[in-house]
Amino acid sequence: MSRTRFLMLPALLLWPLAAQIPRPPREVPPIEDEDEKLPDGRSRKDAIAKAAYLDSLEDTKKLIAAAGELKAELEKNDRYVVSLAAIRKTEEIEKLAKRIRGRLKQ
Repeated sequence: MSRTRFLMLPALLLWPLAAQIPRPPREVPPIEDEDEKLPDGRSRKDAIAKAAYLDSLEDTKKLIAAAGELKAELEKNDRYVVSLAAIRKTEEIEKLAKRIRGRLKQ
């Protein structure tokens, strides 16, 4: 048992020095600016952008419908109590809005 401790002692003592040794920087692969073409000849970037645009339009339609449903739900209640369905609808609206905003930021 003492023999293993004796063998590990130099490694433990030199550990802080090993962390200070400068290492060469990693090579980063170059970023290619050339756009890939899809088999049908369209640009890959354009296809991705168009798909994101169509998804954003679809989510916007869902967002408008959910907002209308939330408005109807809130107007239906004559008390100052919010139903659980209204809270769930606000969560759905929030998710849709975050998804649309995320696509628009890209």
